[in-house]
Amino acid sequence: MKKILNNKNLVTVLGIIVLIVILFFLYSKRVNDSINPITVPYATKQISAGTQITNDMVDTTEVPPAMLTDTVLRNLSDVVGKYSNADTIIPEGSLFYERNVVEKEELPANIILDYPEGYVLYNLSVNTMSTYGNSIYPGNYIDIYLKARTKEMQGVTTNDKKLVLGRLIENIQVIAVKDAQGQPVFQDLEENRVPALVVFAVPEEYFILLKKAEYLRTYESELIPVPTNESLKNEPGQLNISSESLKKWINDVTVWTAS
Repeated sequence: MKKILNNKNLVTVLGIIVLIVILFFLYSKRVNDSINPITVPYATKQISAGTQITNDMVDTTEVPPAMLTDTVLRNLSDVVGKYSNADTIIPEGSLFYERNVVEKEELPANIILDYPEGYVLYNLSVNTMSTYGNSIYPGNYIDIYLKARTKEMQGVTTNDKKLVLGRLIENIQVIAVKDAQGQPVFQDLEENRVPALVVFAVPEEYFILLKKAEYLRTYESELIPVPTNESLKNEPGQLNISSESLKKWINDVTVWTAS
């Protein structure tokens, strides 16, 4: 071994051979990485703008890595359950790209209208305090409480205003939380957007009742959102009126004229 090491020419030749072997394996690996196909999702049908991407719209195919850019989505989990962007039509057979697939909250407000037929959108004014330090998220459930001050309640009249406080509607699912400019609060957490509106959908009867309560300025009325744990349950409770007495009082002190 010592003689071999002392032979500079032999050492040089051996070094060159080792270097060639290393370069050969690196080259082979790079070629194989460029040739060996990887599995990526693609669209099995044309997907319109603002459409939720479901399993029946997606399949997988094998594509050589050299044909893929960094923006191609490579996992089914990155696609299924998401939405095609508002300005995007994904053609049949197309791969999915980062800018074309977004979360529901990233869609414009006019796209996020997947609430039951016969329901009406309601914008509840909020702030950081009334959302419990920005802790009400899309998909959460809330109850709506009514606070008011009145001299008349259940047929009793007094000289002093009495506080009216109770749960009016329960099990409302939040669709979106927006800031004052109408941008989703949780779309970009680095911007620290301040909540101004909680958006949800309710039957028209409930919408009218909430609007009546909102306009009771004489009674210093206030609608208060209270988060619940319904979103953690397998079967969340049904949306309904919590207090028939509050409902009756609101209707008794207001007039609603239908067109």
